[in-house]
Amino acid sequence: MILDGAAAPLYLQLADLFRQRITKGVWKEGEKLPSLEQLVAEFEVARVTVRQAIERLTRDGLVSPQRGRGTFVTGAPRSDRWLRVETRLKNLADVYRDTQPTILNIDATESSSRSPRLREEDGVAAPKYAYMRRVHAHEGRPYCVIDIYLDAEIFARHPKRFRDETVIPLLTSMPSVKIVTARQVLTISTADVEVAHHLQVPVNAPVADVRRVFTGPRRRVIYLAEVTYRGDFVQVEFDLKA
Repeated sequence: MILDGAAAPLYLQLADLFRQRITKGVWKEGEKLPSLEQLVAEFEVARVTVRQAIERLTRDGLVSPQRGRGTFVTGAPRSDRWLRVETRLKNLADVYRDTQPTILNIDATESSSRSPRLREEDGVAAPKYAYMRRVHAHEGRPYCVIDIYLDAEIFARHPKRFRDETVIPLLTSMPSVKIVTARQVLTISTADVEVAHHLQVPVNAPVADVRRVFTGPRRRVIYLAEVTYRGDFVQVEFDLKA
């Protein structure tokens, strides 16, 4: 049994599988899909389940059933993998320039006691941090939820701009801020209920978690971010060293 009866409805699982075949070119544009009987036999599901899956793709404009001839591929899903996981600080700043941030929570008061969970290899903590939890959107579509801890001394220099703009482009443009080291770690995870709500994805959908740390002089941690990206927006590309 290829499909999981305990997960999403079978026809939705089947529609996603068909969509992947079209995306990967297994079923190319203009080609005819296998017959209803062949798909029923391959996936061991009822005929109505296959019909519902095909109806789903028909509404998405990916296939077109033609009476007496069968169902043909008429298009490919839109590629949303525009978000590259950058390995250079300048390129990372460029990624965020066209981002629209929405603040979910902020604590930048003098009495703020929020501080990031630092590891020994991260560096030395600043006396205080400004904290922000935000959703970043690109072309009106949310692509990440981010928790930011920014050195309070730096935040105090441009509090309004740090609230309204994305942090990294602003941070890298400040002559008074020296970033000595910048490091990030990416892991693959799944969306919990809150993250799924903010990113408009199903619960347990694949996501990419990134932990990003910038230090200034004397190993002072001036910026720490914990970011969760939509998995279907992310691509990782890098050169392999010989």
